[in-house]
Amino acid sequence: MSFGTALTGLNAASEALKVTGNNIANSSTTGFKYSRAEFGDIYATAYGGISNRAIGNGVKLQAVTQQFSQGTLNNTGNNLDIAISGKGFLTFSDNGTQVYSRAGALEVNRDGYVVNANGQRLQVYTPINPAASNPTFNLSTLSDLQLSTNAGPPQATTQVSSLLNLSASAPDLGAGTINPADPTTYTYAMPATVYDSLGSPHTEIFYFRKNTTTPSTGTTPGSTTWDVLAQIDGTTVTSGGANQTSITFDANGNLAAPATGQIAYDPYAPTTGAAAMSLSLNLTGSTMFGNSSSVNSLTQDGYTSGRLSGLTVSNSGVISARYTNGRSLALGQVALSDFTNPQGLQPLGNTAWAQTYASGDVRLGAPGSGSFGQVQSGSLENSNVDLAKQLVNLITEQRNFQANAQVITTSKAATQTILNIR
Repeated sequence: MSFGTALTGLNAASEALKVTGNNIANSSTTGFKYSRAEFGDIYATAYGGISNRAIGNGVKLQAVTQQFSQGTLNNTGNNLDIAISGKGFLTFSDNGTQVYSRAGALEVNRDGYVVNANGQRLQVYTPINPAASNPTFNLSTLSDLQLSTNAGPPQATTQVSSLLNLSASAPDLGAGTINPADPTTYTYAMPATVYDSLGSPHTEIFYFRKNTTTPSTGTTPGSTTWDVLAQIDGTTVTSGGANQTSITFDANGNLAAPATGQIAYDPYAPTTGAAAMSLSLNLTGSTMFGNSSSVNSLTQDGYTSGRLSGLTVSNSGVISARYTNGRSLALGQVALSDFTNPQGLQPLGNTAWAQTYASGDVRLGAPGSGSFGQVQSGSLENSNVDLAKQLVNLITEQRNFQANAQVITTSKAATQTILNIR
């Protein structure tokens, strides 16, 4: 009779209901990937046996396979929430064992490590030159991402760069000594803030005095000489032992000397106890046009210390710390993992998976490289469960269960009929 066959159908329908129920239960679970029950028919035949009248013995559950299609991205506004758009898994360390997940809801624990809700530490590539504007990373090893609450270290100023225009129509003052206390001894003053090795700010002022204009004569082009004096906090900084140095513009108003465009100053020892400051003034590109002096741009390469003010995560997975001094420091680059057969991964619960023989070896890479997707900060990946489709599956599986139960009822009635034959 068909009791056994119908029982396999009941079991199969029950397993399918469990799979669908699990999908529906996790429809709002971040990074969850829905599963699909796959079945195969049962034939009890001898090895090599061939029969055109063989009747199947029912159905069996062959596998429950996960479907790793992309879920929609949900904007959260939290910088430490990371979603992957494309292929790959976030890599975590669970007490030294690597696990993989698509759920990127991250937080910082008491020790400063970036972890998920299970306390597993996010794995990143360490930076080689963290302070660079375009940092590079050591792609050969992984490390835990840890945030430091220490103040960002200061950097002493080594160069002041200015794109300056000095007035061509200013009167010549002739050779003389610049006295910052006497405005009649200089033509223009340019202040700048510089920093020592302890991060303390100092005011440096450059004074410019239009010395002498030499007109063009025949084939000899004209030129104009300006004297320059620099003071830090009211103390004159010498250049080659001299209080004043000079710069020269050609007849077209372009800087002609010094040829490098830079004036190097002798070391200056600040009163704060910081290391001596070795500064230079870079005037490359400066001009002498028109009838007014102005500073078109002024930059310097030093900065004071700063406190951690926030984090940013780029699409390439570079996690950077922002400090109150305006500096940014790369902390690491998110390491993504991928597998030849993701469906072979072993589910661990809590939206995490482990590598198995069936999944193949792990392949590591940076977001946006090769076949890896990019990461999106401030977002989380929703479950890829199509709730409407799962509800339809639920109805179908319920009918399958009822149909197999009806087979048992019918088989019972047939058996009872045979038993009633006298």
